[in-house]
Amino acid sequence: MVWVLLAGAITAEVSATLALRWAEGFSRLGPSLLVVGGYAVSFFLLSKVLARGLPLGVAYGIWSGVGVTLVAVLGAALFGDRLSWAQVGGIVLVAAGVFVLETGGSH
Repeated sequence: MVWVLLAGAITAEVSATLALRWAEGFSRLGPSLLVVGGYAVSFFLLSKVLARGLPLGVAYGIWSGVGVTLVAVLGAALFGDRLSWAQVGGIVLVAAGVFVLETGGSH
């Protein structure tokens, strides 16, 4: 169940971050509400993950690492944001770091 909650937290955070582009400086109500609501849901679910015993470093590492990776890839796909080979390399390094956090801990 902890992994389902963490996936929900990541999904809510990524949705809220993508909605920042559509909110146009919080001048559009619908996307602005999605930003605020998405971050609220994300932090709520992340707090539940931590309450169920997943270590903070692991939970936050996965949440932020997967989130930044998805935002970078979806930003390129949805908004035409540039994704250079150096940035792709950075994403690979983030994924490797999350993997080491997960496999190197005793939980």
